Amino acid sequence: MFKSYYPKENEIERKWFVVDASGQNLGRLATRISRVLLGKHKPTFTPGVEMGDYVVVTNAGKVAVTGTKTQSRLSTKMYHRHSGYPGGIKSITLRDQLERHPDRALKAAVWGMLPHNRMGRALLKRLKIYGGSDHPHVMQKPEPLA
Repeated sequence: MFKSYYPKENEIERKWFVVDASGQNLGRLATRISRVLLGKHKPTFTPGVEMGDYVVVTNAGKVAVTGTKTQSRLSTKMYHRHSGYPGGIKSITLRDQLERHPDRALKAAVWGMLPHNRMGRALLKRLKIYGGSDHPHVMQKPEPLA
């Protein structure tokens, strides 16, 4: 009988990946980031285990949105948030979101590709997004996201 491999906490090695988002497509970048956060790029990937690495995204304000309906998509796609009070819903278009808070647009795209449970929320904490090129994270040896 063969037993499934289940990694222990001390066997998991976490790395730091640095991504420059300038000029990259929003959706394609989000899929690559979510893949690294989940740990699917590792040969020891096990579903249900937090195997992923840390991801630092710089220049999130320069991310590109492409497609056949790009101009209409920028004005029709809406992001919503709620304050918790009655009538407290706030909406913003994709164009305004990319101008004001580009980190929120990328974070929402990555969150849509992660599991919507406590594991997904823990994985999202390993994602660090910055609108400019500077970030405060000092890493041993950052690796580019392929």
